[in-house]
Amino acid sequence: MKLRTWLAAGAITLAAAGGLAYANRTTLLSMAARAQMPDIAPNRPVTWASGPTTPPTGERPPNVILILADDLGYNDISLNGGGVAGGMVKTPAIDSIGHDGAIFDNGYTANATCAPSRASLLTGRNATRFGFEFTPAPVAFQRLVGTEAEPGSTVKPKFFKERLADMPPGSTERSPQAVNVLSVPATEITLAEVLKTRGYHTVHLGKWHLGGKKGSRPEDQGFDESLGFIAGGAMFLPEKDPNVVNAKQDWDPIDRFLWPNLPYAVQFNGSPMFEPKGYMTDYLADEAVKAIKANRNRPFFLYFAPNAIHTPLQAKKSDYDALPGIKDHRLRVYGAMAKNLDDNVARILKTLKDEGLDQNTLVIFTTDNGGAAYIGLPEVNRPYRGFKATFFEGGIHAPFLMRWPQKIAAGTRYAPPVGHVDIFSTAAGAAGAAIPTDRKIDGVDLTPFVTGKAQGRPHEALYWRSGQYKAVRAGDWKLQVSEAQNKVWLHDLATDPLEKKDLSAAQPAVVARLKAMLKAQDVESAKPIWPSLLQGPVYIDAPGGRTHRPGDEYILWDN
Repeated sequence: MKLRTWLAAGAITLAAAGGLAYANRTTLLSMAARAQMPDIAPNRPVTWASGPTTPPTGERPPNVILILADDLGYNDISLNGGGVAGGMVKTPAIDSIGHDGAIFDNGYTANATCAPSRASLLTGRNATRFGFEFTPAPVAFQRLVGTEAEPGSTVKPKFFKERLADMPPGSTERSPQAVNVLSVPATEITLAEVLKTRGYHTVHLGKWHLGGKKGSRPEDQGFDESLGFIAGGAMFLPEKDPNVVNAKQDWDPIDRFLWPNLPYAVQFNGSPMFEPKGYMTDYLADEAVKAIKANRNRPFFLYFAPNAIHTPLQAKKSDYDALPGIKDHRLRVYGAMAKNLDDNVARILKTLKDEGLDQNTLVIFTTDNGGAAYIGLPEVNRPYRGFKATFFEGGIHAPFLMRWPQKIAAGTRYAPPVGHVDIFSTAAGAAGAAIPTDRKIDGVDLTPFVTGKAQGRPHEALYWRSGQYKAVRAGDWKLQVSEAQNKVWLHDLATDPLEKKDLSAAQPAVVARLKAMLKAQDVESAKPIWPSLLQGPVYIDAPGGRTHRPGDEYILWDN
């Protein structure tokens, strides 16, 4: 009898411990991850390689600055309908890039999530051509997001455990470095490599997220100097820093993973990790200013890729305090992050002017994808439907601005569709650099189009794919296909740019033609380097943190 009692008590204790462990699984996983994280050294100064002490004689190719925001929504800049909080947060510096140059009314990201967009942007090729189809993420992240639905969601995500066997060797190990195995192939040629053939000094600042195995790091892919983080994110400040204001989304498994797992750290040219100095976006801009000054007498390419305004939502206290009119705490933190990003873009533009470089510098501003649903803010992509991870306009229709005073007239507006893939050829063309001829380049040089020297549309069609979820814009027709749902959406963007009226039932011939185009594009694409481990719903019209109704439309996103 005593043995039976002890066994029962033991079973109850184990069950209780298991339940407690399950309830705190995110914290326990993060504790394990932090235990394996390398030591992070205190901040140390960075010394940028200096160019010539005197300006060159004769004609000089333009400097190129590519500013890539992270998860910035179409409506997050005041140029596009007001900005954050109904226009309470202005972005005059970012707006000025378009006002002083060209605004592309129909600029598109290369994907609806960050890493494939970044890969396409730097190579001029659809990332599906070389198998970089999904965003690299740790297996623990994929498992969490693939098994935990938001409260109130009517559709549950899936985690494909059986596909772990097909992952590249080393990528599933329980180590913070394992995710670095998921990399852009070293055989791809980046914009930095192309510009170096013309004597450019190349600098990367901020987020990389294109892998970290040998051959795929920024310093292996054409960048002379790199300061930032290889993985997909970092803290802006330590969570308990007195100068930070935080906003957490407890309903969101992505947010629950990021807070305990992201380091507050950078590395320089592959050095051991060390702490930045102050708020991350400020720090990266500080170093951008120093890098511009160090290179003022030689052509340079600066890839400025801060993690702003991606989660975790962390604002600098002074920026938060500057927006007392925004009453919603989360929206105020988000607005403060947008304000800070604009302030730092202003510092970069001012440095160009102070150094006498602004007239002959090509400045491009865009974002990697649309604003995310998981931050719980409905206005980020207005007026468009959809969020990050969807191929509705809200997920891929991006701010796309270009400034080059010596070539592009101020106040230029360009309506035909263009995309991230065009940045590679545009920058190469400006530099007079030859683009590779041994592979398909999907982008085109946009300068002749915005200066009136070339007519017509740069593209007959633009394509997107994330596993079974695909889209094509051909002319003004846009088709989305979610094979897992056996569902299609067809919209005529000329008459319905907000995608409110699905014409798929009324236009079967158009659906068939565009499906054939998608099939032909699939033939040209490579097998993904690694399989999708998760498939989850992303609601088209409802941000995170809301109770969903059975009739709410959603797509199924693979990653």
